[in-house]
Amino acid sequence: MSQPTLTYRLGDREVGRLGYGAMQLAGPGVFGPPADEAKAIQVLRDAVSAGVNHIDTSDFYGPHITNQIIKKALHPYPADLCIVTKVGARRDDKANWLPAFSGEELTRAVEDNLRNLGLDAIEVVNLRSMHGVHGPAEGSLEAELETLITLKERGLIRHIGLSNVTAKQVVDAQAMTPIVCVQNMYNVANREDDALIDVLNGQGIAYVPFFPLGGFTPLQSGELNAVAQRLNATPMQVALAWLLQRSPNILLIPGTSSPAHLQENLASAQLTLPDDVLDILNGIDKR
Repeated sequence: MSQPTLTYRLGDREVGRLGYGAMQLAGPGVFGPPADEAKAIQVLRDAVSAGVNHIDTSDFYGPHITNQIIKKALHPYPADLCIVTKVGARRDDKANWLPAFSGEELTRAVEDNLRNLGLDAIEVVNLRSMHGVHGPAEGSLEAELETLITLKERGLIRHIGLSNVTAKQVVDAQAMTPIVCVQNMYNVANREDDALIDVLNGQGIAYVPFFPLGGFTPLQSGELNAVAQRLNATPMQVALAWLLQRSPNILLIPGTSSPAHLQENLASAQLTLPDDVLDILNGIDKR
């Protein structure tokens, strides 16, 4: 089996399909500063040096901390670096995640991202639906999208994406404005978005899964571990390689605060899963 294509279109950019998610750069619970800021800076610089040109972040990571570290590590940014953020939530002083969906809150969130990242415009802003806390749930996003469309018209946002959304919400949003990516939970054991991924692929729209190892049962984890041992790889590398081979429009954003773990994640791009392994993995979600 041939290697999957390792770039895909995201808005106006051609980005590597293996990017970097910055959430783990903050402190425990994605709150407060990291124990070792110098190490966090090194991870970011190592990622970019290795060719990563897609970084996923949000100003509610920390809050503010993660974006400030990204700016300290990488600003002025390489011309090909695509930074994607998300809005729709906020943190209180007890580290709780709360909806922040009013026009004023969304506008402030975009302005906070711009300031803390040191940007004049953000390449992609994902609207994270808070209708469902632990997964997508139906509900109108019209008012929130109107706010982002206004910010796009002001030149503060170049492209709009969606996160934690249903297929219907994607269709409804597309009736209002172009959508360049969808970011939902998806992995080899949780494949509710199979049909949505295929639809978006047909439209040339990126799909960005998070939690590549989230929600596994012990049996499913055991099967993944066995495959990884056979291939002399880590379970995470196998999970990422499966996603790369699942569909060409999938962009990956695995996160880590460890330089060594970063290199392991990046190496998954060189791991091609043979057909019999794909058959095993494709059946995991049914067990």
